[in-house]
Amino acid sequence: MDLSEYALVPGPTEDRLGERQLVDYRTEREAMVKWLLAFGIEPEKANGYAESTVKNRIYRMDQFLRFVWDQEGQYTTAVTHDHADAWMQELAHAECSDTHRDLCQKAVRMLFKWRAYERGGEEWEPTITFSSNDGTTAPRDYLTLDERKLIREAALEYGSIPSYNNVSPTERREINAYLAQRFEKPVEEITEREWERANSWKIPSLVSVSLDAALRPIEVERAVTSWVDIDNGILRIPIEDSSKNEDNWHVSLSTRTIDMLDRWLDQRATYDLYDGRDELWLTREGNPYGSASLRRILHQLFEIAGIDHENRKCSWYVIRHSTGTYMTREEDLAAAQTQLRHKSPKSTLKYDQTPLEDRKKALDRIG
Repeated sequence: MDLSEYALVPGPTEDRLGERQLVDYRTEREAMVKWLLAFGIEPEKANGYAESTVKNRIYRMDQFLRFVWDQEGQYTTAVTHDHADAWMQELAHAECSDTHRDLCQKAVRMLFKWRAYERGGEEWEPTITFSSNDGTTAPRDYLTLDERKLIREAALEYGSIPSYNNVSPTERREINAYLAQRFEKPVEEITEREWERANSWKIPSLVSVSLDAALRPIEVERAVTSWVDIDNGILRIPIEDSSKNEDNWHVSLSTRTIDMLDRWLDQRATYDLYDGRDELWLTREGNPYGSASLRRILHQLFEIAGIDHENRKCSWYVIRHSTGTYMTREEDLAAAQTQLRHKSPKSTLKYDQTPLEDRKKALDRIG
């Protein structure tokens, strides 16, 4: 593929990189451009972006990389979501057009999409979005306090069935048939063990830990049993497993969540699926949970809880954003920074805003 017409290494970047850095940077950019052109829009269908779109956005990606190098004081291609959020904050205050801000955000999202599919990263959900009409910014969607409670309760109901001894023979046969389909087993092999498994604490513990610890999807995927410290009520996320790979983190958990985790660990030890595995949560197929599977769970929880999500852009990050917002309100930015595992306080500043329901109450008070 001829990439001679693409600005793989723009002048400002060529001027600041050494010879070996230039080779590394060009190699990364070539791989990215080829993937965007062939797979970028719908990777599963090999549907790529138009040449004009890629040419436009890779230059803005280069601007983003130079911003990161200025922030870090060195060359790197290991960009993070915090880097992206920090650039959006700078663009929000910069003297530039509304269209430029919007296109820069789209370019960075495209970059992280490539990294998610080809480099084992995670797609990026911006914490603020830009309007191409008036240049204003808005926080990303998050769960309100009431919705957080409803989601916790919905997780307890998720996939649950009545107790084995509290149903009639007819109901037991019907539920056995349902469980046979759910667990892909012959109905004659369904026992009380499958009934207990249907009412497991896996999803309640996964949801509750995510609500407390503001887990990113990649952290749900990487979570292992050694992270859990029941006695002290914390998650110990080591530096090698931290999504930003910057520090060891000790993340607080609520009493309610600790109880759910304790129950889940007891159940988990009895499941053949987890034999020889240290992942804290696995799908029915034995795979770690990823962004897509977590999004499906979230939508099902919304349905159970009766929360309308038709006009909301909802990913697992709405949980993280809500924890950041309310931790900042209940404690302070320092507490939120630690709980969300932000290296820089600037990344936490976006949560220093008054939640919607508080503003409504203020309007009621002032008349």
